[in-house]
Amino acid sequence: MSATQTATPGRSISGLKPDCLSPIEVLGQSIANIAPSATPALVIPLVFATAGNGTWLAYAFGTIAILFVAASLNQFTKRSASPGSLYAFIARGLGPGAGVVTGWALVLAYLLTGSAVLCGFANYADVLLKYGHINIPTPILLLVGIAAAWFISYRDIKLSARLMLLMEGVSLTLIAVLAVVVLVENHFKVDLAQFKLTGVSANSIRIGLVLAFFSFVGFESAASLGDEARKPLRTIPRALLISAASIGVFFVVMSYTEVLGFLHSTTPLNEAQAPLTDLANFAGARFLGPLISIGALVSFWACTLACINAGARILFSMGRHNVFPVSVGASHASHETPHVAVTLVAVPLAVVPLILILLHPSGWAIADGGLFAIYGWVGTIATFGFLFAYMLVAIAAPFYLRRRQELKAHHIVLAVLTVGILAIPIVGSVYPLPAAPYGYFPFIFAGWLAIGLVWYLVRKSRSSVVGDISDDLDRVHARFGPEPDLESAA
Repeated sequence: MSATQTATPGRSISGLKPDCLSPIEVLGQSIANIAPSATPALVIPLVFATAGNGTWLAYAFGTIAILFVAASLNQFTKRSASPGSLYAFIARGLGPGAGVVTGWALVLAYLLTGSAVLCGFANYADVLLKYGHINIPTPILLLVGIAAAWFISYRDIKLSARLMLLMEGVSLTLIAVLAVVVLVENHFKVDLAQFKLTGVSANSIRIGLVLAFFSFVGFESAASLGDEARKPLRTIPRALLISAASIGVFFVVMSYTEVLGFLHSTTPLNEAQAPLTDLANFAGARFLGPLISIGALVSFWACTLACINAGARILFSMGRHNVFPVSVGASHASHETPHVAVTLVAVPLAVVPLILILLHPSGWAIADGGLFAIYGWVGTIATFGFLFAYMLVAIAAPFYLRRRQELKAHHIVLAVLTVGILAIPIVGSVYPLPAAPYGYFPFIFAGWLAIGLVWYLVRKSRSSVVGDISDDLDRVHARFGPEPDLESAA
């Protein structure tokens, strides 16, 4: 199978199930990949460890930045749609080479994000099992989580979307109720220390900002449903903007509320194993504890599923373009899913945390924070992948619009502002270089990009990869308008 594949009756050119996802289901993919319930359960405490009273500010800045990214990304999603997401968009703007390196970075980003949230799933599964005095080894919990996510992703994207939306909806509702309870318990007190940024330095915000960005990454994953969404040129841009704006406000409110709720706790927010459960206990709403843990559990699992869905579709597109063996670009005859790519993403997604758990000094233990450490490690590397892709899509947009003869001055201004805002967490994450092991992660990511570039050059010399990408994007884009000349950009 290559880019020259033709559609059969009732199937899209790519072989994926066409026009099967409603606008709300497309939105569900983006929201689930953000995993908004996971952020107050795990990421906000990690951001607090460095940003302290400036945690809410880190999230406010992150919200503004991600809205700029969404606006840049929507220069593409309003005009074309494909399973390749940012990989295909950047190939349109900057040429196949830049697109392939971006796809390489995004596959790693989705894979490691899935690894991180799978650790979150295991953590909260352990919390819930302890209510019944049941102990199950962490590897078993991880394998149960990944097996269920793989099966759903392998079988049906529509079922995946509905499950993710339902799970996140229930979880967000429970957390919102908890936030109201905490605010009422504190008599809607204004925490001046947070608003005055007491004890906060520019350096602490800089470090916390990278992890705050990790809370947002994945919002763009709805763009990978270009073949499967109904009216994609309308539903996908809306999903990106709605998910970024609404969840950003949620993060700012929750970061303020959590810091307020732990104000008089003897255990710091960043050292709590189940911060939302503790928050419910502090507010006198113990009955919410188990419910919140269930909500966090399903949110982490839904994000694992979303990462498999999005990562597999990018890998699938690259397989169709001969970047990877053609079997990677195969679609299942009856399920109409990228079944080979789904498996290729799911297996290493689980293997990474399993290996790190074995190497971690605490072995299988959860209670000492071993899984939280792994979450931070792989999540940071994943964030580099997303930031790299967001930066390139902002740069690519004006080139793409110029080739379509649609470039306006405000498009250039948007690109410059987006690149400038993204440069803050990118530069801040490498200078000054953080202490080990975080200081190693930028180099690990750079090495991954170098491998991807070499792989592309080798494939380009041995196959028709550039022509396949160009031909396929021409054909996909024919539904929406003329396509730029990609051969000249190679």
